[in-house]
Parts: sequence; structure tokens; C-alpha cells
Amino acid sequence: MDLAISGWDRVNMSGIDTKGKRLFIARHGETIFNLAGRLQGDHAHTPLTRTGFAQADEMGKALARHLTGEQPTLDLIASNTDRALQTLSVVAEHVGADWHQARSDARLREIDMGEWGGAWYRDLAGELEIDETERLFVTVAPGGEDYRDIAKRLEHWLGEQKFDRDAVLISHGMTSRVLRGLLVGADPHPRFGAPIAEGLPQGSIVQIRDGVEDVFHIGGGEGEKA
Repeated sequence: MDLAISGWDRVNMSGIDTKGKRLFIARHGETIFNLAGRLQGDHAHTPLTRTGFAQADEMGKALARHLTGEQPTLDLIASNTDRALQTLSVVAEHVGADWHQARSDARLREIDMGEWGGAWYRDLAGELEIDETERLFVTVAPGGEDYRDIAKRLEHWLGEQKFDRDAVLISHGMTSRVLRGLLVGADPHPRFGAPIAEGLPQGSIVQIRDGVEDVFHIGGGEGEKA
């Protein structure tokens, strides 16, 4: 992990000091690519299915319950992809936050699958190796990223954050796992060389504050797919 990033002096042995502020982190709801069995990677335009909207709705309800009795001012953050911004719009409505104030950032996008972006999983049989237990890609796609690349761009993004307010952040399966790993100070994965948190079903949402994670809603969807 590169800690020599301007403005990032809030790292300790148990993760990143968020100054007591909470990050509510989730991946987007199910998309037409997820349903069809296609690799999305960093494709920007893969809209949600009806199930995906329902998952976003459940995440919004769960967050609203989690915040019962509170009226926090929430920052809204997402990758600059349709699926993340669509999910964020539904979640934001449940907690009375203004989606029009959301900030999007390309560094929160999904792992870049290079030449394989948009390919059908079935067409990559024998080429794309996946660790089915951990739901992680073993093969680096031609022209694509590995987990260390994701960590590097997320480190730069984290280095710019002031943590002035609690925030809702919608990202992607692989990217959110690396982000969670960085925030809690996880050791680099022995196989992939980057901190990677445990996978969660689609529709789940977690809270991370000062390096401590609380998984307060488990979704009913599948595990990660890029």
C-alpha cells in the first residue's frame, strides 16, 4: 500500500481514520449483464434489471432502518456508471438525500476487463480462471487490471477524502471489496497482493467507521461478478 499520498495521513494499524464518520458501502443492484452472464468490467452503460431495482430498494430500506432516529447530512458518492448511479438514486430517496448533489468518480469503477469487457463468461471457458470459493478472478484479462491496480486508484481516491460527513457510496463487486479491505487495514491477499474484503451477496450494505466494519444488511443476490 502506498501511504505517501498527499493528504492521506489518517492510516493506522486498524485501518483508515475516518474522523468518526461512517461510510455506507454497497455494490450496485443486479444488471442486465449480471443476469445474462456477461463480463461488465468498467462498462459505463449496463442498466439495472427489475431485480436490481428491488435490491436497491431493499438496501435503501435497510439504511433508513439503520439510521432510525437520526437525520444525518449524507454525502452521496458513486462510480460514474449508470448502474451505480441508478442504485444510488433509489437508496438516496429512502434516506431523504438529494441525488442531484451526488459526486461520481471513475476511480470507483469496476475492475477493467480489457479486451474481455462485454464478453460472455461461457465464451471464455478455459481462458478465464475464477477462484469459485473466494469469487475472485485469477486470470488478468488482456489489457485489463489486477487487484493491485484497483488498490492503487482507490488509494489515490481515499487520499483526497476529507471525511467531513457520513457518506453513502455505491461501487462494484471487486472494487468495493478492495475498498473495504483498504478501509479496515486488511493485509494484502497472499495470492493477489492487495487487501480484499470478504465477498457479500448482491444487495448487501456495510458500515465502516475508523477501520471497523459492520455488515448490517445481507442481500439475497449472487456473489460478485465483474
